[in-house]
Amino acid sequence: MTKHLDRINSPCDLKAMGEDKLPVLAGEIREMIIDVVSRNGGHLASSLGVVELAICLHYVFDAPDDKIVWDVGHQAYAHKILTGRRKKFATLRQSGGVSGFPRISESPYDTFGAGHASTAISSALGIAAARDLGHGREKVIAILGDGSLTGGLSFEGMNNTRDLVKNFIVILNDNEMSISKNVGAMATYLNKIITSPIYNIVKKDIEDIVQRIPAIGQRMVGRARRLEESVKSLIVPGAFFEEMGFRYFGPVDGHNIQELLHVLRTLRRIEQPVFLHVLTKKGKGYLPAERQPDHFHGASPFDIKTGNLKDAAKADTYTDVFGRAMLALAAADERVVAISAAMRLGTGLDEFADRFAGRFFDVGIAEEHAVTFAAGMATRGMRPVVAVYSTFLQRAYDQIVHDVCLQKLPVVFAVDRAGIVGRDGATHTGAFDISYLRHIPGMVVMQPADGGELEEMLAFALGHDGPVAIRYPRAKCDRIERAGARSAVETGRWEKVMDGKDVAIVALGAMVARAVSAAALLMNEGIEAAVINARFIKPLDTKALAELAADFDKMVTVEENALAGGFGSSVLEFLSDKGVKDMEISRMGLPDRFIEHGSRDEVLESLGLSVEGIAESIRDIMGIKNK
Repeated sequence: MTKHLDRINSPCDLKAMGEDKLPVLAGEIREMIIDVVSRNGGHLASSLGVVELAICLHYVFDAPDDKIVWDVGHQAYAHKILTGRRKKFATLRQSGGVSGFPRISESPYDTFGAGHASTAISSALGIAAARDLGHGREKVIAILGDGSLTGGLSFEGMNNTRDLVKNFIVILNDNEMSISKNVGAMATYLNKIITSPIYNIVKKDIEDIVQRIPAIGQRMVGRARRLEESVKSLIVPGAFFEEMGFRYFGPVDGHNIQELLHVLRTLRRIEQPVFLHVLTKKGKGYLPAERQPDHFHGASPFDIKTGNLKDAAKADTYTDVFGRAMLALAAADERVVAISAAMRLGTGLDEFADRFAGRFFDVGIAEEHAVTFAAGMATRGMRPVVAVYSTFLQRAYDQIVHDVCLQKLPVVFAVDRAGIVGRDGATHTGAFDISYLRHIPGMVVMQPADGGELEEMLAFALGHDGPVAIRYPRAKCDRIERAGARSAVETGRWEKVMDGKDVAIVALGAMVARAVSAAALLMNEGIEAAVINARFIKPLDTKALAELAADFDKMVTVEENALAGGFGSSVLEFLSDKGVKDMEISRMGLPDRFIEHGSRDEVLESLGLSVEGIAESIRDIMGIKNK
């Protein structure tokens, strides 16, 4: 039997479908999303919650002429399926396949790329302002979700809307707020009234007439509006948005297609900024995701019948080790507090939040606030740890400089997802944190080569009287084959892992284990490579570097960061300043481009950062052709 979804290759096909078929279509889209994400991993719960909204948006509006802007890609899977990518959707997050996030380069229906939250209002507002300058008539719709209203950028955009554009729609996909049945029924009834075309036409006509009354017209309109808002504020939470210059509608049941279609058709006719509040259920249609939406936010491959991860018996990740280390350190020192920007589970702090509830602070999607909030706590003797993804920490660069480092405050940054993240791709790759952290005065930057070293670094950081950043990848912990015991973590001191006489490999983090394997491979070819674990990025181990310059005429640096301004650059700068000219240096790292999605191993191999890739780079610098 042919499914309705099999006929959908564009929104035009969707519009040709009867409204009575749309609920069935929603179920088929959910089946496809669950099936693909169960195999590939991805953002499941949020995508399931927004299926009906995506259908209704494309049913009512005329994309790509009308501009639909999704805030973060966690909501965009149904949108992608409906806009010509159904047949390729099975390649979601695979190398060369469909991206997990909106991308301008992927489809004309992806109006604006987004991997970080809270960008929709500002970007859509810019699109609307450009439309007005060009005398266009298309609609511009921004869809927020996943806590985007906790980000200050959303409020900055809303604050700028009132005086900038007249024709603009913001939709809040609210999958957290609950409304009691009584209030919900009243809100639905009121919403039918205030979305009625007759209500809005009459309201506008009456306002136009009353405003013309000499002396008292404006006052009468103002009082009428205040009375209306007083009544509405008792029933719906829209007064705030109306004060920001929006006409508020909702809350609306985001899974009721008929209600959504009615409201969206009304909004399409209104020529002023409007704010639609839509209530959805995260994980809708898949019981395990409904019960545990956090666990299915960014899901690994799982068994559809049970909801259990297919890779449940996995080795420790660096995130796992960080979470356990935080528990032990907090138990020993009551000054230790943890701060997350809406990533409690992703950063490994879920158990910390349960055991030390009074010392855990989730500030929402507000990285700038998280950093300055931590700085404030540090002034009162606390030892705050800000656990954040590398790519999200970029948002708080000024706060790191001005509020933490300038004041020499002991804030620890646990920089997760540093380097290649794999299937989340360009928006989430932690490619730049070494480059934007190492040049800040007073900042100490470290990277562990294994899980035990991460534990030691965290303890060191909490005892350091100043700012410290510890970067680590989204990966299982490596096992380093050392000749002896791991040397203790001391400020600005590297560790020699292997001896050699022909070439020095100075590696960071997860690249150390690969460098050791590459050195073992090369030993069979008669090349003896020394391997250095450059655990301190800043301060550099200048003593060790000077010794390497004296003992070797060839060196290779290996890192998971952009080569521009990265660790290898700092090595070159030091050697240049010391007048070292007779040493050949090759730098391995991330190239000057954004890194596409694929598995972590696939991406590292494509960049030459695999064991064989490192070995080949050594052969090149030694002038030996690959056998």
